[in-house]
This record gives sequence, C-alpha cells and structure tokens, in this order.
Amino acid sequence: MVLVTAFLPTPALQAAAPTAAESTMSGCGSHVASRVASPAASGNAESRREPHEPSPGQIARMNADFTRRRQLAHRTGLQTGLQVGLQTRPRKRSGITVPVVVHVITSGELGPPDAAVHRQIEALNRAYGGDYGGADTGVHFALRGITHTANAQWFRNPLTYELPMKQALRRGGPETLNLYLAQLSELVLGYSTYPYWYQDNAQLDGVVIDWRSLPGGPLRNFNRGFTSVHEIGHWLGLVHTFENGCTAPGDSVADTPFEAYPTEGCPETRKNTCPLPGDDPVHNFMDYSYDRCMRQFTAGQGARMRAMWDMYRRPGHTEVT
Repeated sequence: MVLVTAFLPTPALQAAAPTAAESTMSGCGSHVASRVASPAASGNAESRREPHEPSPGQIARMNADFTRRRQLAHRTGLQTGLQVGLQTRPRKRSGITVPVVVHVITSGELGPPDAAVHRQIEALNRAYGGDYGGADTGVHFALRGITHTANAQWFRNPLTYELPMKQALRRGGPETLNLYLAQLSELVLGYSTYPYWYQDNAQLDGVVIDWRSLPGGPLRNFNRGFTSVHEIGHWLGLVHTFENGCTAPGDSVADTPFEAYPTEGCPETRKNTCPLPGDDPVHNFMDYSYDRCMRQFTAGQGARMRAMWDMYRRPGHTEVT
C-alpha cells in the first residue's frame, strides 16, 4: 500500500532508532553514482560499478552531445555559463535556482524526519555556495515540497522498484530535482541520472539517497549530507574526478587534477596517483572520500554545471538545431 501526503507543510516523520546493522556501513563505503565500498581495494572494476554509472563510451557520447549543443548555442548567441577551456564568467549566486521536491519513502517505522530534509537543503546550499571551502558554483536549491510514502518494498529496495516508484511520485520537468530518500544496501549510498538522459527517459530522472546519510544521520563517516551533494553533482552533469584515470580528458574539467583511482577514507598524507601536475583532488565533492574530508567544488566544475543547466535543464530552453 502506498500513502502519499501533500506537499509542505507536512507532519514530521520520526526516525526510529537504527539497529546496529543500520547504524554502520561495512568497508570504506564510497558514493555510488556516488559511493561504493572500498573503491581503491576492489580488484574488479565491474564489481564496483554504481547504479546508472555511465560507461566510458556513454560519457564520450555525453561530452560530444554537450559540445555540439554548446557550439550551436554560441553560434546563435545563446549565453552559457561556460567558455572554451571551461573558463568561468562572473555570475550571481542566484543565477541558477533549482526547485527541489523531496520524496520521503519509509517502511512505516524507519525514515527521516522533515527536520533532516531541511538540514540537507541547507547543506546543499552551503556546499554549492562555497561555504565549506572551494568555489561558489552559482547554484542554489529551493525546497518546493516534501511527499511521504509508506511502502516497505520501495524503502528496502528502491533500485529494483525504481520505475514504479518514480512514475508514482515524480514532479515537474527537467529543471526540478526530485530527491528520493529510502534505504539502500551496505555498498551503495546513492545514485543519480544525468542531464543528457532526460530527453530519452524523463520518468527516471532524479537522485536516490540513503536517508541515513542526511546531516546528523546514523551512517558513520557519511552523515554530513555530502552523499546528496555528490549525487546532485551528477544530476547537474559532473562525473567523478577520477574519470578516465590519468588519461585525457579526465573529468572534462580543466582545474581538477587527474586522478588514477578513487580516494578511500580521508588520507592524512598527499595522494598523487598520476604523473601530471597537481595532487589528487581528495577534498572534492566528486571524489569518494569520507564526508569529513570533502569540502569543495572548483570554479571549472561550477562553470560546467551552469552550462549543463543551460543546455539540458533550464526552463523553457529549446535546443537549437
């Protein structure tokens, strides 16, 4: 049975005391399309792929489509947040306001209170605004509503039931961030779709997060809300900082150093895995570090997100052909 309440204001759902198994996550736990357990230690790359994680070929096609759209936009005078070489232009912080609808999925007993949702929105705005360090990306998030759904199957296995869950709950168009809170496996903290996919599969667009990773949640090392920060980076068009390893184009952002493999935990010493300038970006939100180690986006990442927004998500945008 599915029970969905109206948008804000809604009564808070009390979070039940987690069991020992629900309070911790085995291994290093990294972000899926955000985090995977022990990313550096896993010997088989395929065994640690994230839900919806694009293959190198898919990323190449995404980059080619983005470049094509950007070139067409420049030809027609459409202003974007990106110039050749991913150089930034001044843009007010309010330049992009992303409407957010949060869908709280519960088992009937377990799930986050509304207060945790509000703390998560605050963490998003601080992270994307540069308050923890790094660049102000010019991206702001505005909470437009919260829904509550009691469905044990969706709660315990949102990936398996992703299509019916999203068909029933999703709101808005490409510009609306639908954030689904449920409970994922020990190896997965969250996953996301990418802007390039919206045109072909709009009903699956959105981000799914383990509710225990919200600010103040019970997941040790992953309870500052940065799983959502990371996954929403994918939703806005960023890939991992270790994409393509030490080989060009890397993550397609000029000011993030190349990185051979994901960061595990929170390194106390320098990590430099590529024979290229710059240490690994272990503090970047798009790596796999513990939450306490994450604190920044770069100016180039901000420019790329704004440009992706213009090309794929801006309300009323029609692709020039």
